[in-house]
Amino acid sequence: MDTKTHDVEWKKVSAELLILSLVEARPRHGYEISKLIEQRSGGAVRFYVASLYPLLYRLETRGWIQGRWVEKAGQRRRRYYRLTPQGRKVLASQRRGWQVFAAAVNRIVGVEQG
Repeated sequence: MDTKTHDVEWKKVSAELLILSLVEARPRHGYEISKLIEQRSGGAVRFYVASLYPLLYRLETRGWIQGRWVEKAGQRRRRYYRLTPQGRKVLASQRRGWQVFAAAVNRIVGVEQG
């Protein structure tokens, strides 16, 4: 498997968790979410419009996030997403699952927990 294929697989597994985590603290628009993921991952993880916006739509359809259009003077209209109560429960569950999974993988590959 090449590096690009690995990136796609990791993204599928973690995308929902990343997005829900970023809108937990405050509402954010899609471009901001994309840039934060890239910035906080040191450029290792990137989401492009073609994959990010359909995912935001799916999360909204599931009721995990809620979007609202905001217009500001001198700027284009943007859709801001916030975490819903149901999304908060899903995020808590996904975080627990991720911690268990990451700890198990680290034990298998020999990475020590600090």
